Amino acid sequence: MANNTEVKNLLDAGVHFGHLTRKWDPNMAPYIYMERNGIHIINLYKTKAKLNEANDALRKIAASGRKILFVATKKQAKDIVAQHAGDANMPYITERWPGGMLTNFVTIRKAVKKMALVDRMKKDGRYETLSKKERLQVDRMRAKLEKNLGSIVDMTRMPAALFIVDTVREHIAVKEALKLGIPIFAMADTNANPRDIDYVIPSNDDASKSIDIIVNSAAEAIKAGLEDRKNEKNNEAAKAEKAEKDAKAAKAEKTAKAAKEAVNTEEEE
Repeated sequence: MANNTEVKNLLDAGVHFGHLTRKWDPNMAPYIYMERNGIHIINLYKTKAKLNEANDALRKIAASGRKILFVATKKQAKDIVAQHAGDANMPYITERWPGGMLTNFVTIRKAVKKMALVDRMKKDGRYETLSKKERLQVDRMRAKLEKNLGSIVDMTRMPAALFIVDTVREHIAVKEALKLGIPIFAMADTNANPRDIDYVIPSNDDASKSIDIIVNSAAEAIKAGLEDRKNEKNNEAAKAEKAEKDAKAAKAEKTAKAAKEAVNTEEEE
C-alpha cells in the first residue's frame, strides 16, 4: 500500500473530515475542498498526492539505513503508531514527549542506558545484593523508563526524520525538530500550520481509521526502503564474491601458465 492508497480508501476511512471551520488555520486553505455543516472537508486528491510524495521520501531514508522517529501521544493514535512503527522496525514515542528528546539527546541516551544497566545487574547477580527497598526503587525506575523510552532503546543516534500525528498536540517535538533542522513528515488537520512541516499529509488526525490508513501507508513505504537496502547489500556481497572468485581464478591461471613456461624452459635446456 506504500504508494497505492486510493482516494476511495481514504474516503472510506474518513480522512477527509477536518475540524470546525472556526478552528481552522488559514495556511491549510490550499488543501481544503469545501465547507459542509460548519466543518472543513479536505481535498483527498491532494492528500493522495502528498502521501505518495511523503512515502517516496520515507522509502529513500529507510533505504539509506537511517531511522524515522514516529510521534503520537493522543489516545486514538498510540496503539496504531506503536504497531505500525514497530512492524517497520522504527522507534516511536507514544507516551509523553520527553522534553529535550532531540535538543538534549545525550541526556536521553543516558536515561536509556540506565535500563541496560539494571538488566545487566539482574544478569550478573548484583541486583540480588541490593536491599528489598533498593530493589523496589530500581524496579520502579526501570518500569518508568521502559514506559517512556523503551521504544527508542535501539535509536543510538539522532533520527533522520520525524513522522508526527497531530502537530498541534506535538508542538514541542515540532519545535525541537525545527531547531535542529530535522525533516518533519506529518498528518496535518485543518487546524495545523503546514508551514512548519516539510512533508504535509492533509488528513483527519483525530479518527483512528484515518490515522491507521495513513500511518500504515508510511510504514509500508519504510518497509519497502528496508527491502531495497537489503537487496542492495546482497547485490554488493554477490559482486564482491564474484570479484574474489575471478581474482582467484586469474591467479590460478597465472600460476599454471608460469609453471607451464617453466616446464617448457627445462625441456628446451
